[in-house]
Amino acid sequence: MRIYKSERVVKENNPIYDRNTLEFVTVALEYCTFVETAGQADRFAFVDKMVKLLPLLYLKASLLPEAASDEDIDLELSVTEDMYEAVRSRIADLLGDKDTYLETFHPDMQYSDTPIAAFISENLADVYQDVGNFVSLFRQGIEEVMQEAVAVCRENFRSYWGQQTLNALKALHAVRYDMDENLESVEEEI
Repeated sequence: MRIYKSERVVKENNPIYDRNTLEFVTVALEYCTFVETAGQADRFAFVDKMVKLLPLLYLKASLLPEAASDEDIDLELSVTEDMYEAVRSRIADLLGDKDTYLETFHPDMQYSDTPIAAFISENLADVYQDVGNFVSLFRQGIEEVMQEAVAVCRENFRSYWGQQTLNALKALHAVRYDMDENLESVEEEI
């Protein structure tokens, strides 16, 4: 099959064929698959992989190219409330007492004398909702839908789930490296 120069130019300028988009799709799919199967690994393995996967997801999302949004396209979102809740509850069960952390970036924090509790499981499920919808839309293979998915995902990253990713990462970092100390003390006892 011969690709004509005009077809190459269209693909080169189209954000859905951009290298950064394709790399984001790969990392997004890995993230979704991993959180959907949370509980198949032990807590340490889950946390250890998350502290490596979340920065990569954040980086790849921050590199998504500009994509023109077409508000006339009606996107069929696939992540249901039941799917969200299943992911959230599996992660909450796996993390147990390590799921809760104190939120420092909550808008009400400046007016509050009381710390505000947040949950890693909710942060990760919120990220899953947007990223899972993106992956599902991208898989459809319809260029207009794929381009709209990039535009929506990029905007949602900027306005919401990027911060959720960082909140979860900060809390997971504390859990991960506290676990290291606990593991070291258990090994010393043996």
